[in-house]
Formats: sequence, structure tokens, C-alpha cells
Amino acid sequence: MTGGAGFIGSHFVRSLVSGVYPALAGEVRVLDLLTYAGRRENLAGCLSDSAVELVVGDIRDPDAVAKAMVGVDLVVHFAAESHVDRSITGAADFVSTNVVGTQVLLQAALDAGVRKFVHVSTDEVYGSIAEGSWPETDPLLPNSPYSASKAGSDLLARSYFRTHGLDVSITRCSNNYGPFQFPEKVIPLFVTNLLDDRKVPLYGDGLNVRDWLHVDDHCRGIALVAEGGRAGEIYNIGGGTELTNRRLTELLLEAVGRDWTSVEPVQDRKGHDRRYSVDWSKIHSELGYSPQHTFDQGLAETVAWYRDNRPWWEPIKSGVTA
Repeated sequence: MTGGAGFIGSHFVRSLVSGVYPALAGEVRVLDLLTYAGRRENLAGCLSDSAVELVVGDIRDPDAVAKAMVGVDLVVHFAAESHVDRSITGAADFVSTNVVGTQVLLQAALDAGVRKFVHVSTDEVYGSIAEGSWPETDPLLPNSPYSASKAGSDLLARSYFRTHGLDVSITRCSNNYGPFQFPEKVIPLFVTNLLDDRKVPLYGDGLNVRDWLHVDDHCRGIALVAEGGRAGEIYNIGGGTELTNRRLTELLLEAVGRDWTSVEPVQDRKGHDRRYSVDWSKIHSELGYSPQHTFDQGLAETVAWYRDNRPWWEPIKSGVTA
């Protein structure tokens, strides 16, 4: 599991270890560089399990990756630079990690005879859509350095299937939320700021639309693809709850007991995609996926988690600006 100490990867590891995905039961090797968003604390309770091994290493390092790949049957590739704002101010790390790192992993998996490779990607590779929803066959029209780097990694993954016959499946998810998410992303940033009675920044007119997907639903979709996804295929994973950023802000204000005086309008993000929406009928019809978490309940539980887990996020916030 690359990036297994990050937000989504650690949820997948914790679920796997606790028996949520019985078809994938086995020993788990986590390869993570433990950069700012990858934290040992995210795997608390897992690292004491004899079936879990944490290897600290860089996916861009061919030697480290080759060693980590020995004896591996399944690769689930979560590791990525993923924050759009960071990619706008400095794209180089996104290209080297997301594109070069993915190629290093694919080659090592091919050389090691890995049975299955699941490449975890994002709906942002499609660009922006005014109406309707993207099927997996739509063209890739990324608009940020982050999404462009993920699109490049998707194409590399597909090429290793077409050229070398490596059993690769690609997943593309909508916006994730849930516990353990690094507080630079909108929901944990807003919740933790509001809990500390600080302002929250709202881009532009606040009418950009995102589909929200609970991390548990996302990981369950990935597990289904790891179990039964077809080689060379792409699977969109959606949450089924589209909200404007303004409406999301309203819900977070209500959940924390604040009002609009806590909101600070800021200049819109460069190249800000207006709307994302994925058609996830393919994974539903082929693999039986449907989101199980309602957004209202999932958001309430997420807010409660951040309220109850200050020791996890307060040390991080000292280095994160709003």
C-alpha cells in the first residue's frame, strides 16, 4: 500500500487489518515517505499487528521500491502529492511524485510479477463539467498542475496494461472527507478553524460545486476494484452528494455553532474548476458499489471526530496557515 500513512491510505489499511475486506486478507506492507501528510499516528493500532510492516521510503527511488515490492501480490497505489493550492505555487514535486513515482512503481510491479495493481486517481483529471456527469470514457482535460500530474500517471498506468499486460485498474474518486484528513483540505481546515473561533476562507463567489464522498465508501470501492476490477479498466467512485462550496460552508457553520461573521471571502483560486461530477454507474453495475454513508450523518461524525481529537490536529495546525 503506497501512501498508506496518509488520509485515504491509512483508512484502507485500518479497514483491511480489522477484517472489513476479507477477500484481501493477508500481510500488509505500507510504503510511505512520511512527508507532511503521511503520519505514523494515522496507523496507530495497526503497526503493533504482526501482519503490518511500515517501510519508510520514496516511490521515486527505484531501489527502495524494488525491495518493497518483493513478495507482493497486490499493489494499491495511494501515494501522491494532492493539494491543488500547493501545485499552483510549486508544481515540480507533483510531477516528480505523481508521474515519475508512478512509473517507478509500475515498472517494479511488472518486474516483480505482481498480480494486480490498483492506481488510485481523482475526478479532477476530467477538468470541469457544467452539467451532467463524466463517464470513464470522457477525455482528460485537467486544469491544475495537480490534476495534470494525476492525468499523466493515469496514462502511464494504462500504458503498462496495454504495452506489458500488467493487470492495472484505475479508480477516480470525487472529493473525500472523514477522520484523519490533513487540515489543509476544506472540511478539516474549516472545522478546526471554526472550533478555534478563527475565520475560514471562501474562494470567489462560493458557487463551485463538488461531489462529496466519505473516505470509508471510497475505500470500499477501491477494495471492490482490487477484488474484481477488470484489467485495463477505469472505475469512477462517487458519493452522490453535490454541494456548492457556499452550501458546504453553511453546513459547517451550523455544525460548529458559528455564523457568517466567521467567513472571509478570498480571491478565487487560479484555474478553479467550476463543477465536478462523476457517473459511477459502471462500478455499481459491475461490482455492486453504492455509497453507504449519508452526507448529513457522515459530516456530523467527521465534525465530532475533529472536536474530540485535538491532540491529533493541533500540532499540525501550528504549521498550517488558513
